[in-house]
Amino acid sequence: MMNHTFTDLGVEEALTAKLAEYEITAPSPVQAETIPAVLAGRDVLAESQTGTGKTLAYLLPALQKIDPASRTTQVLILAPTQELAMQILHESQRYGENREIEVQALIGGAAIGRQVERLRKHPQLVVGTPGRVRELLALRKLKLHTVKLVVIDEVDQLFQLGGSGDVEQILKGTLRDRQLLFLSATVTPEIRELAGREMRDPVEVGIKPEQRTSESLEHLYFICEQRDKIDQLRRIIRTYDAQKVLVFVNNTEDIGEVEAKMNYVGLSAGALYGDADKTTRSLVLRRFREGEYRVLVASDVAARGLDIEGLTLVVNLDPPMDAEHYVHRAGRTGRMGRKGVAVSIVNPRELFIIRKFSRALGIEFGHRVLSGGKIIVPREEREHAPRTVNGKGPRSAKSSAPSPSASRKSAKVARESSPAAARKEDRHKDRKNKGAPKWLKNKAARPEGAEE
Repeated sequence: MMNHTFTDLGVEEALTAKLAEYEITAPSPVQAETIPAVLAGRDVLAESQTGTGKTLAYLLPALQKIDPASRTTQVLILAPTQELAMQILHESQRYGENREIEVQALIGGAAIGRQVERLRKHPQLVVGTPGRVRELLALRKLKLHTVKLVVIDEVDQLFQLGGSGDVEQILKGTLRDRQLLFLSATVTPEIRELAGREMRDPVEVGIKPEQRTSESLEHLYFICEQRDKIDQLRRIIRTYDAQKVLVFVNNTEDIGEVEAKMNYVGLSAGALYGDADKTTRSLVLRRFREGEYRVLVASDVAARGLDIEGLTLVVNLDPPMDAEHYVHRAGRTGRMGRKGVAVSIVNPRELFIIRKFSRALGIEFGHRVLSGGKIIVPREEREHAPRTVNGKGPRSAKSSAPSPSASRKSAKVARESSPAAARKEDRHKDRKNKGAPKWLKNKAARPEGAEE
């Protein structure tokens, strides 16, 4: 593929100048293929892995197609979550500032009356979640007959969250000659069926669809007993010395406990989960972006689309439910070619999940242990490292996944190298600390070796 500039793709000078302010000078592959098609008025079905620049691939041409002199809604962007919608809103404001484009968010969890009031300013670009947009359409407070372009970002997640019905109803309210863009990390048969009904001769963009995760992303796993996971998390964060860490927890009721423990050991942490109100979620995310929180403990609500500057470490304290969720969690780091590490902390009974993801995604997971304040490769892993086959290089990622016998050895090594002495010392300190949280007091009261 030829090396393009944004100007070569047809992006106007005002937008390229704004990109240069943020040191963005060369388009990514998905941007190079998508931008000209959108500017030409074509419908687009784009599939590209997370962290490849899909947002700017549609946002730059969308902003350029808006007529600032016309006080009508001309572009509608739909996103599956409040966090992603707000991120798109901020990007729209950042790059649309020079063109004096009015942008508004219509998301659930916010006061609908205030949103109705702002709609009277006739924003040219609206970013919303499907449920709230459909609600405002039903109230006849939002009209789409002037919309020229509809963008649906992370369309696969909209289907997973049951939002396909809302999307179809919204599309019925738009003109048939409007332009339609679908962007996703994966294109499922359901998405392709909807595209077949709603799009006209779409341009299909596929950027290495077989490569599900970034090449600059390292995948690692640590083994410990379930009761030691949070302590292992603390040690991993300290050892990596990462200034921003995103930790995924499956159960919402466990998020508060992990947050409290991180804060108690001096790792400033916030919590992000779907049941929290919009204001709280926005505040927590802003504090994490700005570095006020070093650790963000989150549910899968943070797994899609979010781009956090400086995030180099993602940790799965609980394994994701499937390979697709792993891809999106890990994709919060290692974005746009930058280095990143995705760590999974598993107990011995969860090792099969690592093997399953390795086979499904065609990626290699490296086993690591903590020893002497360092992260090392276990000895038996080094002894069984993939050798060259007939001088043709290492074995495939699939064959390098840990075997059952190696996994059992790894689990044994992890138990032997567990921080027993460190935990004993921590318990002694906790008993001396009268202001310790209740969960630590209870832990201190238990005899050594008791289950937590």
